Amino acid sequence: MTSTMLSPESAPFTPAVASKADAAPLPAILGTYKRQAPLFVRGDGVYMYDDAGTRYLDFVAGIAVTSLGHNDAGVNGAIQEALSTGLIHTSNLYRTAPGEALAQWLVERSFASSVFFANSGAEANEGAFKFARRWAKSTGAPAKHEIIAVRGGFHGRMPGTLAATDRPNYRLPFRPLMGGVSIVERDLTELSVALDPETAAAVIVEPIQGEGGVRVLDPAFLQGLRTLTQERNVLLILDEIQCGLGRTGTFFAYEQLGFEPDMLTMAKPIANGLPMGAILVNETVARVMQPGDHGTTFGGGPLLAHVAHHVVQRLSDPALLQHVKETGAWFGEQLQAIGQRTGAVRAVRGTGLMWGMDVHEPASAVIARAFAQGLLLVSAGEHTLRFLPPLVITREELASGLAILESALKA
Repeated sequence: MTSTMLSPESAPFTPAVASKADAAPLPAILGTYKRQAPLFVRGDGVYMYDDAGTRYLDFVAGIAVTSLGHNDAGVNGAIQEALSTGLIHTSNLYRTAPGEALAQWLVERSFASSVFFANSGAEANEGAFKFARRWAKSTGAPAKHEIIAVRGGFHGRMPGTLAATDRPNYRLPFRPLMGGVSIVERDLTELSVALDPETAAAVIVEPIQGEGGVRVLDPAFLQGLRTLTQERNVLLILDEIQCGLGRTGTFFAYEQLGFEPDMLTMAKPIANGLPMGAILVNETVARVMQPGDHGTTFGGGPLLAHVAHHVVQRLSDPALLQHVKETGAWFGEQLQAIGQRTGAVRAVRGTGLMWGMDVHEPASAVIARAFAQGLLLVSAGEHTLRFLPPLVITREELASGLAILESALKA
């Protein structure tokens, strides 16, 4: 009997595992974010407070989520009303009044025939991709399955949505990405080639690309894309997860475009901080979906749906939307003026209360200096500041933040 020695190349791989005693300490929350140091303990209106009592003016709103601000009496009341029923969760095996009421309200307020509730924006987009492929199967074109995304978009970090997200640093560690999803330039000629009616199921686009630098896409481009999709029998999915629900001065951003999509995804502010998303679908898509085609344990549960119903009614209030339009236009003018005074700004763009400012130095440096002076900002790229304050913010509160911004840019 002979023994065989394994070479180092052929030996089974055993990963080195450091003991807790030997390894550097790790945060209890997985380190996928570089969290800033202060420990935030409460919020009120457009302000957040850390454990030392320091107040910060919030121009981030949880990345366009807390559109009604923090500690809003109406939202708090809706939460208490929902809790008072004792019915927090049932699963989607059963009917609940809050979910049905919210869905009916959204259908009546939009182009949609039906609504699917999810738990986040990424889940909403993943679901929309599935719905598109399910619809495509019904057309009789056997190769029709491709999802086309427009250059500059951000649609999530799950397998399908990551493949549609134009952020190389997010994509690279996870290659190979999911197949059947591709990114095409913001050009109608390029898209015309990509939208082959035999292979393309849907195209997804953000009317305003938030993570992509707060890039407001030309309405003429979007109208041309709608025409292309109709001619080629391809679904159009509008991703309004960041730019919808009042952020641009209309409840839906598509209301300013002169056409309706086949599907629309929404999330972020729908429950003012509670985790919820939704997919709005037209009759064409709704009629092909069958029981078992998709599912969610938590989506549209009675607690979240009750709160979201309160929030969407508030966000669709004409007085609030007019405030967003007028205050947003004023805010954009102030950003332009700061850029001219400081010489530190390359460009300003946006609409409503969604603005981007390209700066010469790294955005992170400006954000850090503003943070030290009590203003919360977020970036949208290495050299872009993004402004997403609560929609209820006043001009006086905006002016206070603008003064800090100008100081941080001059530093």
